[in-house]
Amino acid sequence: MNIETRKLTLEDYDDLKESMLQAYDTLGGQIWSKSTIAKLLKLFPEGQLCIAVDDKVVACSLSIIVDYDEYGDKHTYQNITGNYGFSTHDANGDVLYGIEIFVHPEYRGLRLGRRLYEARKELCETLNLKSIIAGGRIPGYHEYADKLSPRQYIDKVKAKEIYDPTLTFQISNDFHVRKVLKNYLPGDHESKEFATLIEWNNIYYQGIDASARSAKTIRLGLVQWQMRLFPDIEAFYEQVEFFVDAVSGYKSDFIMFPEFFNTPLLQPYNHLPEMEAMRKLAEQTEEIVHKIQSFAVSYNVNIISGSMPILENNKLYNATYLCHRTGKTEEFRKIHITPNEQKYYGMVGGDKIQVFDTDCGKIGILICYDVEFPELSRIYADQGMQILFVPFLTDTQNGYTRVRHCAQARAIENECYVAIAGCVGNLPKVNNMDIQFAQSAVFTPSDFAFPTNAVKAETTPNTEMMLVVDVDLHLLDELHHFGTVKILKDRRKDLYEVRLLK
Repeated sequence: MNIETRKLTLEDYDDLKESMLQAYDTLGGQIWSKSTIAKLLKLFPEGQLCIAVDDKVVACSLSIIVDYDEYGDKHTYQNITGNYGFSTHDANGDVLYGIEIFVHPEYRGLRLGRRLYEARKELCETLNLKSIIAGGRIPGYHEYADKLSPRQYIDKVKAKEIYDPTLTFQISNDFHVRKVLKNYLPGDHESKEFATLIEWNNIYYQGIDASARSAKTIRLGLVQWQMRLFPDIEAFYEQVEFFVDAVSGYKSDFIMFPEFFNTPLLQPYNHLPEMEAMRKLAEQTEEIVHKIQSFAVSYNVNIISGSMPILENNKLYNATYLCHRTGKTEEFRKIHITPNEQKYYGMVGGDKIQVFDTDCGKIGILICYDVEFPELSRIYADQGMQILFVPFLTDTQNGYTRVRHCAQARAIENECYVAIAGCVGNLPKVNNMDIQFAQSAVFTPSDFAFPTNAVKAETTPNTEMMLVVDVDLHLLDELHHFGTVKILKDRRKDLYEVRLLK
């Protein structure tokens, strides 16, 4: 057996006619005339698809493009097809409208209908159309019409309490019902002349700019920072700029430095108690952020500035800064302070949780320990986060393991990418910062479109280096709508919820 999905041609009409007669015998033998098929092929040849089995056409789908706003949801089949003359076809429209789909009854066990739907979806994406819309029959409805309204019948089909040969199939192919249409197709006695207005949304639709799809591949640069002493702050800036320059050379959209990557600058204050030394370091944060922001603009890259101490109203916070390449700067303060930070530095946690809008989509930022609390990233996911950045600092391997595995869990449960970057090496002349352990990485969800171990890329442990990684935001869209599991959609919100209290 040879099965081929291809464009319909006029030479296929005899096979097409035979298949139509067999498929639609319950509609009184109504079939498309050869002249009508010829007109459709002339108007919109790409939209007329068929499946041939051993060179015989046994399944077909016919479509036109419409400017849907002109017709709205209350149209009839006659209205949307221009009284069957297809004057409604508009090559500049925004919706692929399905006017026919059928499979010869003898070939229905081969899942040919699914192939036609997939071909239609591919066409919709290729033509950059907003959606596929069609009026769908509900041929099983006549058996329940005396006790169920059309809406009740549809709800039971959705719940799999009733099987409808058409609607069940459409739902299984990711179509949803927009509304019930009355008197849509006169003569459809099985459906009692009701129909479902079904829709499949093209998640890649980019308005008038179809080329924008390529813009959803985002390049991340992670710095695995070697802790080293600097003779002065200018030497520190030189090292920062070195990495920004290198990552920018690879045309990265983001670069991230680790948590407390500026603590080598504590060395001049090593004679002071740790709390006082960290407050002295906080006096330099404003200048450092200003410098990093200038790098973001001059090197055209968004920078997550690791994290640094800041002092406000005599309270010490652990903060990171998102330095946009447009010149804007935004701040995130670590929410959960570790026992070490509280004991040695007297730090307190921030209280603002929000995603950040960037020129590459919505991102979230959590600092180290924060990623071990799943509520935060779930709130971000509900706000549309696509990439979560986590600068971290861990001294031991077990501390790193907590950060790594929690970050991986956040990627899977929130259907997003998670990037982590940490410090390596030793600082023998800085109290409480003597050893570091890190392996920076980018984690992904776990499904067929992603690596089998859900790790996009990772560095060599405990070695200064940078990691440059491409992530595809379209894969997140596909996962969210068509994944093997749909974690965000399948939550039992009737039983539990995660929400901000302020």
